[in-house]
Order: sequence, then C-alpha cells, then structure tokens
Amino acid sequence: MDTQAERLLNVLDTEKTNPATNEIDRMSPLEITQVINAEDEKVALAVKQVLPQIARAIEVIAARLRNGGRLIYAGAGTSGRLGALDASECPPTFNLPPDVIMACLAGGMQAFDTAYEDLEDSAEAGHADLTRLAVTNLDVVVGITASGRTPYARGAVACARERGALTIGIVCNANTPLEQEVDIIIAPLVGPEVIAGSTRLKAGTAQKMVLNMLSTGTMILLGKTFGNLMVDVQATNYKLRQRALSIVRQATGLDMLEAETLLQAAGDDVKIAILTARAHITPEQARARLAAHGNVLRTALEVAP
Repeated sequence: MDTQAERLLNVLDTEKTNPATNEIDRMSPLEITQVINAEDEKVALAVKQVLPQIARAIEVIAARLRNGGRLIYAGAGTSGRLGALDASECPPTFNLPPDVIMACLAGGMQAFDTAYEDLEDSAEAGHADLTRLAVTNLDVVVGITASGRTPYARGAVACARERGALTIGIVCNANTPLEQEVDIIIAPLVGPEVIAGSTRLKAGTAQKMVLNMLSTGTMILLGKTFGNLMVDVQATNYKLRQRALSIVRQATGLDMLEAETLLQAAGDDVKIAILTARAHITPEQARARLAAHGNVLRTALEVAP
C-alpha cells in the first residue's frame, strides 16, 4: 500500500485500535464475550443518531417503488453480503417480486461464501454491474461500505447518478468520499472495532440494523403489513402456512378450522382472507376492493361498504 493510501486508511475510525481490547488475547472466554457485548451496546446508540436520515431514505424509497422503481443495494465483502441478505429475505416476507429489491455484490453471488477481495478495489466492476441492471431514474441505489471509500460501491453509485437514480450511502465513518457522492448519507459512527479493522463486527451490525429499517419501513409504507402483522407473507412451506393461519386468526378472531377454510377460499392470500371475514364479503369482492385501494388492507377495510 502506498503512503497516501496508508494515511487514508489509518484516519478511519473503524481502522483504529480499540483501547478496550488491547489485551483481548489475554482474556478468558467470558471476558472476551463481555468486552464484545459492551462494544455492541454502542451500535444501537450510533444508529439512533441517524434515525432522521434513515426515515428520509424510507420515505423516498417507498415513493420510488410506488412508481415502479427498484431498490438496489451495492457493496463488497461483508457490506455487499448484508445487502444481498436483506434483498433475498424481502420476497418471502412481503410477497414481493424478486426484481423489486435487488443486490449487487462484488464478485457476484458466488462471493457470498468465497472472498473476491480484489474486486472491491474496482470502481469499473461496480459501474458495470449497475449498467447490466439498466438502472433508471425510477430506481434507488444504496452503496454500502463501512469505510465510505470502497471503489466498487462508489462505482455503482456513480453509475446510478449518471442514470438519474436516487442514491443513498451507508457508511460507518465521518466525512468519507461517498458522503459527497450520494443524495442521502446514513453514517452510524460505531468507532474502533474489537479487532482493529474487522468491520464485520460493529460496522456490520450497524449496517444490518440500518438495512432492516430501510426495507421494513418501506414495506410498511407500501401497505405490506396490517398493524404489525405480516399480511403479505407467502405460505410456501409448512412454517409459513402456519404463520399465515395465525395472522388470519389474530386479525379476524376465527378459530383454526374457520381460518384454514377461509385462507383456502382466498387462494392462500392472507389479505383477501382477512378482508373477506371483516368486511363480510366474498373473496372475489375482497380481491377487487384491495385492487381498487392499492392492495393496502387498512385502506380497503376503512372504506365505506
């Protein structure tokens, strides 16, 4: 590494040594867990400081998705894997087509379990991956990089800006290059890691917390929940079918047999089952009413019969 690059790396908080763990290799297993837990307690507080920025991001993401846009995460290493994890969990949780929330990971999906660390240094690779997705001005692209300087993520963001997409950055350091390159920066400052530079620890936890809020908050605004019930869940296996039945029962007060009969009549669509029971209409009428109100259950329930 050249001298200038070393200086840039050393100034990052996430690369500094943590005085609380200078002697961690002399600690007992219990002491190791205690010091890691103490450092982890700081993560939620760091995320708390950036809640206004997260809320703004949720608002604009939901607006873009309502208009047919996509949410695309881009990152390398741990940051990229966390984006890919969040994207992969949205379709079964919220009955979302897999091309609405997507992820670009440096090295492709094979990098999920195999490191392709050289590609994180390629802005061209990030730009090319976003180009292949044909990003438009309807989309939102989120660059995820703990350091705020990873070339792959910055290349992806640069491509997004060229194409008019809204850009968001998730970083764990202050005053990073990415901050100047995105429309919204979300920067929970978690400080030095337990193991110096190991950003899969506090920085990774902070990024996961932010991603949880971005996707979940967006889905709530899009009507994918009813209260705190997961009413757009896909009943694709035994566990999820039992969850769907439980949701129908909680929302309607029906017993298990009644809920199962209703859910079957509704084609395993939880929203249609709930609306059918609570509005005292047929599943066909419920489907039409939901369609007329943006597939938002609460709105469909509150409309006058």
